[in-house]
Amino acid sequence: MSEFKGIPVVERAEPVRSGDKYRTPQGFTAIKDGIKSSGEAPAFTTGGKPRWLRAPMASGAGFDAVRRIVKDHRLATVCEEAKCPNIGECWNAGTATIMLMGAVCTRACRFCAVDTGNPREWLDLEEPANVARSVELMRLKYIVLTSVNRDDLADGGAAHYAACVQAIKARTPDVAVEALTPDFQGVPGDVEKVVDSGLEVFAQNIETVRRLTHPVRDPRASYDQTLAVLAHAKRHRAEVLTKTSLMLGLGETDAEILETMDDLRAISVDILTLGQYLRPTRNHLPVERFVTPEDFDRYRGEALKRGFLECVSGPLVRSSYRAEQALARNNVGLDNQKTPAWR
Repeated sequence: MSEFKGIPVVERAEPVRSGDKYRTPQGFTAIKDGIKSSGEAPAFTTGGKPRWLRAPMASGAGFDAVRRIVKDHRLATVCEEAKCPNIGECWNAGTATIMLMGAVCTRACRFCAVDTGNPREWLDLEEPANVARSVELMRLKYIVLTSVNRDDLADGGAAHYAACVQAIKARTPDVAVEALTPDFQGVPGDVEKVVDSGLEVFAQNIETVRRLTHPVRDPRASYDQTLAVLAHAKRHRAEVLTKTSLMLGLGETDAEILETMDDLRAISVDILTLGQYLRPTRNHLPVERFVTPEDFDRYRGEALKRGFLECVSGPLVRSSYRAEQALARNNVGLDNQKTPAWR
């Protein structure tokens, strides 16, 4: 730090541009928005965005209150890191999807705008307590916990995930918890740590159809590995709902979408979300098509015919959008059968 007439002067850092490498406050390096700038990024192939993809500007008292809590408790949210278009709607409703284990992912999926790097086993050991206090302050009834992939940790962060769920349940036992997790490299014991933590919904995103898994997802992820993780979670604890998400607009066909639904129902996945892929930066994969609201409605009908408990489907839908509604529908159905929902 330099001085001017004995007064400390803080030098203003240059903003990190998308695709640039930078050093995090924890001392390791990462790439902004997850993908290096190549200078040869393909252009958009579909023209401007259609009118149905316009999201309201993020503002309002509720939005500001949630943002303050997130900042004060040193939390990362996927709402911000993944540039979610629903951040204003959700935060004004007093809900947020909290991203555990930092904001730097060890993988580099070509659809995702989360920064990528190697955190070298760094963890915030105060995070479980901070998350639990935040959930209480937000007065939530339903919280989604997600995270970056942490392949640098021996268990992929499963024990840390479980500690966060348990801290929430200890402080606010009536809050329902959904965990949208990494694949833990397919290790069954690590999946079980999270499934056994007291949550209501276990989610792992398949992201796209089998044919497009690579190059859409990082080479360490796979279609079959995600299916195996979801299948094991359901076998291990059948009362826990399982959930996954599929992005559309990457070049998949209707037949491939339906085939993916069939693969998911074959392992008893309960909840599916379908949303439009939106290219976060010019370094990411281009959008191949904008799926119409009518097509999203049609796909939802196909999902319900196949037996999904719920399918939330629409252009701006993301994995955790309106997540509490599917659980509420499940509870109503089970209450009608005079059976506890998830106890």
